[in-house]
Amino acid sequence: MKKILPILFTLAVAAIGRADGPYHFIREIPVPGNGGWDYLSVDPGARRLYVSHATEVVVIDISDNKIVGDITNTPGVHGVAIASELSLGVTSNGRENKAGIVDLKTLQTLSKVDTAEGPDGFVYNPAEKEAYLFCGRAQAATVVDVKGAKVVATIPLAGRPEFPTVDPVADRVYDNLEDQSEVAVIDAKGHQVITNWPIAPGESASGMAIDVTHHRIFIGCHNGKMLMMDTDNGKVLAWVPIGQGVDANRFDPGTQYAFASCGDGTTTIAHEDGDTLTLVQTLQTEHGARTMALDPTTHRIFLATAKFGPPVEGQRRPPMIPGTFKILVYGMEK
Repeated sequence: MKKILPILFTLAVAAIGRADGPYHFIREIPVPGNGGWDYLSVDPGARRLYVSHATEVVVIDISDNKIVGDITNTPGVHGVAIASELSLGVTSNGRENKAGIVDLKTLQTLSKVDTAEGPDGFVYNPAEKEAYLFCGRAQAATVVDVKGAKVVATIPLAGRPEFPTVDPVADRVYDNLEDQSEVAVIDAKGHQVITNWPIAPGESASGMAIDVTHHRIFIGCHNGKMLMMDTDNGKVLAWVPIGQGVDANRFDPGTQYAFASCGDGTTTIAHEDGDTLTLVQTLQTEHGARTMALDPTTHRIFLATAKFGPPVEGQRRPPMIPGTFKILVYGMEK
């Protein structure tokens, strides 16, 4: 094995440069206004894309690629969890430590509930009709009864949470604990952490996506790996190399493709086949395109970015050039 491992590693690193593949650029959708952004969410049935942007969520009709409205009164919004069967959404308002309950037909905020400190990542569990707001500063998850517009539980976590995902069949919620390099496994009925799984050889995970049918989660790690983990036992089955600055992962059940979008301007696409994860394409996007949503109907992916000025000393990211925020659309159709 000692003679084989270096060869396999060399091949894996070389494969990250593969640019040919099924996905290509389709179009960009300009979005007015300035300010930062975070998560993107797709409601496939309603044909809508929800884009967090500064203090609002911009709503785009993905059938005709036009902005159709916005959700306002969302200070420091990170994104919106979609409860499509309730026609409701739940915004994660980081600056005010609140979750907003939104009527998705009118885009009006109906009410707000208090969360733990620093709500960021979020997920909706249709099995319990509850939204989870993962709160970084509190190292906890606030669980909201969406229809009742009330907090039903606060779950302490063993580290700083990042992006979550949900298995409504197993009634479990999974969340990356970024600073611990672990996955927290939450029993959604009992509202408690039942175990934490280490993610080695991954480190410092951000994005997460799930294949419910085959019991796999895909984890984007800041040490340049996308992992595939078995949700029955927490075993890391495989990994592929990805770019730097990963923030989001998605999984398409129709194609069995897993995606990892990175701030360095690459999105890695890999194919799941049993216990195997095979690199398909390193899609060249644009610098800063680190957050992503996927439409399982058309298999398109949507990434948010902008143009940037020169780096400024003491700032983590270079300044955004005003008026350049946009959504990039990539797909497989010819």
